Amino acid sequence: MSILYLTILLAVLLYMTVWFLLALWRRRNDLADIAWGGGFIAAALTAVLLQTGLASRARLVVLLVILWGLRLAVHIGLRNLGKGEDERYRKWREEWGRHWLLRSYLQVFLLQGFLLYLISLPVIWTILAKPSPWTELDAIGLAVWIVGFFFEAVGDFQLARFKKDPVHRGKIIQQGLWRYSRHPNYFGEVTLWWGIYLLALSTPGGWMTIIGPLTITFLILKVSGIPLLEKKYVNNAAFQEYARRTSVFFPLPPRKDG
Repeated sequence: MSILYLTILLAVLLYMTVWFLLALWRRRNDLADIAWGGGFIAAALTAVLLQTGLASRARLVVLLVILWGLRLAVHIGLRNLGKGEDERYRKWREEWGRHWLLRSYLQVFLLQGFLLYLISLPVIWTILAKPSPWTELDAIGLAVWIVGFFFEAVGDFQLARFKKDPVHRGKIIQQGLWRYSRHPNYFGEVTLWWGIYLLALSTPGGWMTIIGPLTITFLILKVSGIPLLEKKYVNNAAFQEYARRTSVFFPLPPRKDG
């Protein structure tokens, strides 16, 4: 079993290496953001190739991962179309100086590859697990995933449509799902991965893959998700007013003035 997991990890790192070479050619490290969603698909499909016959639960999980990964990759690709490199990546390259090439490969691409592998563990486990009967957890897990996918996909769509309108230039979105959470798309991403974990729980030993949803939750809440965006608007008075009455993560009714 361990050799299978190592093989999948190596496949993911190879996938990210290909994207690193593409990023060198295009001179933009933000291609790593597009690679992120596809990396989960690569991990899942590698596990499928290593398995002889797929249980029905495994087929469902693969379908969910492909649906999520493709939507995210297309969304980010369209968002970046016609724009320069994301300022975060450009700033890192400038700060890294003569070490930018190695650090780009290790800290941007391989690190993301390793992190997405950890997050994918419930998916990989479910695919490689022996067939077992459907349980109530499967229904709950699928329902949780649907809720998460809805919040991420709809949140991204609402934000993209808001930014596309010139009237909203320089303004903060405060409508739709964004009225109830400052980061509904991030809430959705975390939620759907807990849904995948609940599906894995229906397989023997699936509880051990809890590192997957814990990793994405930690990254979104404490590292590269919400903290970076909140820091960007720390001096924006309109955003601070919006933040005063709007939940940072969990969708909640807006707080009333006063």
